[in-house]
Amino acid sequence: MPDPSTSYQRFQPWRRPFEIGYWLVLTLINGVANSVTVLMDVRRVGLGFAAWEPATWELSSGVVMLALVPALVWFTRRYPLHWDTLRRHLPWYLLGSLAFSLLHVLAMVALRKLVYASQGMVYEFGPWPRELFYEYLKDVRSFASMVVMIEGYRFILRRWQGEASVLDEPDEGLAKPPVGRPERFLVRKLGREFLVTANDIEWLQASGNYVNLHMAGRDYPLRSTLGGLEARLDPARFVRVHRSYMLNLDQLASIEPTDSGDARLHLKDGTMLPCSRRYRDSLKAL
Repeated sequence: MPDPSTSYQRFQPWRRPFEIGYWLVLTLINGVANSVTVLMDVRRVGLGFAAWEPATWELSSGVVMLALVPALVWFTRRYPLHWDTLRRHLPWYLLGSLAFSLLHVLAMVALRKLVYASQGMVYEFGPWPRELFYEYLKDVRSFASMVVMIEGYRFILRRWQGEASVLDEPDEGLAKPPVGRPERFLVRKLGREFLVTANDIEWLQASGNYVNLHMAGRDYPLRSTLGGLEARLDPARFVRVHRSYMLNLDQLASIEPTDSGDARLHLKDGTMLPCSRRYRDSLKAL
């Protein structure tokens, strides 16, 4: 059976081109398919539109949605949807869908006006209140489907990469009261589970509602906050070096001061981590 962690590492150089290519191809396919069907519809009922007009309508919409993808990716990271955050974050998603639709409509209409002006014509959009409501009814479905695609992709990546959990915490049912320092973590990959000791962790990085545990060149996301783990890991071994990073002191090779007062931490495996001035002095005192 192929090692999923190895295949995940091989995917990393292609990850960004794959993600960008996915949205580009999806936008192109939807734009072309919708343009053709709209053109067929207007020809069927005998409306006097030129062939370029349906293409302008559909592709202008698709291009603007494509431009909004990075903002939507950031938004879903800022307000992740999990069972414990669902009620708290849903109002933000409602506001987000309104902002998404408004930006989409304004930019889409601007593009259409430019194209029509280049053809010596005028593009009319309105009346605005009714048309905005009509577009929102369509855009809210696009917004929801894009959120589902983004979160679904992240879910697949976490499963492929592997997820970690504190061994002494239950997967289901009522949570147990907080326990002492965890000695082992359970790492799940596709079809496999194995144990790692806390001392195997080389460094930790906060990532939204997760903390990435870095071990042997791989990252395993753990559903926690960095502050929560800091309170439970051995302070004689693990220290905070940045608001987003913790370090296993056994992995530290050298400290390189910078002109700003911060520092760069060089680890034994060649990795370099930032160290803010807030933590630099306490790190040197250890």
